[in-house]
Amino acid sequence: MGLFQRAHDIAQAKANKALDAAEKPDEMLDLSYEKMLEQITQVRRALVDIAASRKQIELQETQLNHTVDHLQDQAKAALAQGREDLAKEALSRKAAAQEQIDGMEPQHQQLSEQEEKLTKTLDALQQRVNAFRTQKETMKAQYTAAKAVSSVDESTAGISKSFGDAGAALQRAQDKISNMQAHAGALDELLESGVLEDVGGGTDDIQKELDEVGTSAQVDQELAALKAGMANEPPAVTAGDTPS
Repeated sequence: MGLFQRAHDIAQAKANKALDAAEKPDEMLDLSYEKMLEQITQVRRALVDIAASRKQIELQETQLNHTVDHLQDQAKAALAQGREDLAKEALSRKAAAQEQIDGMEPQHQQLSEQEEKLTKTLDALQQRVNAFRTQKETMKAQYTAAKAVSSVDESTAGISKSFGDAGAALQRAQDKISNMQAHAGALDELLESGVLEDVGGGTDDIQKELDEVGTSAQVDQELAALKAGMANEPPAVTAGDTPS
């Protein structure tokens, strides 16, 4: 397949897809119905034309039949008067008129057959149009209902998706809150138990020095107090010593 042919096929496919998306069933049904009415109108016009032609031939045949009868009477009257020549002329004209009548008869028969055929065709078309009109209105109502249901389904699907997204967001928020609460609870327990200080790697060097200074000062104070107390106590009396 050539490049240009492939490009043409792709363009045609896209055009058909766009046309299919643009077509609406209710509009298509109305358009088909209008075309059927146009066909009926054309058949009726043809039927009227054929009927008019048939009627015209019938009028001509009627006039010629009157002429034939009149010429027959004239031929009789001429013979009664001894005018054989006039009688012969009248009969000659009668024969010409009859020949015209005989020539019109096939045309009259053909037009009558065509008229009958078109009449049956028109009746059949009218029945089809009547049935199509009823079916068309039913299908249009079904299309309207289907379109409404489809719209509701799309809306419901959108609402369901929104609820699903909202539910997922709520679940994520709940999980995050639960994790934060668990973390806070763990911190509280560690703080209460004193483990948190060790978890952090202990106190820093400055704090250690401060703690050591505080402890050393307290020891010095206790030692000074102990010395002062001992200095104020009387000397102990040993055996052999007499009081002075």
